[in-house]
Amino acid sequence: MSTTWYECKVKYRKLDDNGVQKVTTEPYLVDAVSYTEAESRITEEMAMYISEEFMITNIKMANFAEIHPFENSDRWFKSKVSLVAYDEESGKERKSNIYLLIQANDVKEAFDSTNVVMKDTMGDYTIPSIAESPIMDVFPYFDGEIDKLTKFNAIKASVPVQKEVIEEEAIEEEVIEEELG
Repeated sequence: MSTTWYECKVKYRKLDDNGVQKVTTEPYLVDAVSYTEAESRITEEMAMYISEEFMITNIKMANFAEIHPFENSDRWFKSKVSLVAYDEESGKERKSNIYLLIQANDVKEAFDSTNVVMKDTMGDYTIPSIAESPIMDVFPYFDGEIDKLTKFNAIKASVPVQKEVIEEEAIEEEVIEEELG
């Protein structure tokens, strides 16, 4: 069964950088099976973080095919990925778009992470756009299955792409030096 994500906008008071209380509305993502469950889940999740009163101002289905969290990253980026397929009947290329939510520190890291996520894709793809998302946090659903929670936490604890690339390059350099030396 595929995951359905709902974008929930939550309005509440928070302290700004100057220490002044300010009313703000921020979007969050929850994994749910209906709007009613999404409202219930976001209320439950936000009650843990916000001690004062808050209001859910909007709930809508999000169009993300996949969510990919990475540790040591503080922002979410929306990656548009165009999957390219060849239609044999018409002889033309067809593109279909999917959207990934990637956690990263900047656009380059989001681009690299998108390529890592898509590396096992059988067909061709392009990445026409990556933009920072206003999403503040993501709350996946865990039904008590430890495997799912462990897998999600392992992904969240993964090494950011930039470090992986640097480590791979260092290993390649060592191998070349050993072959030459």
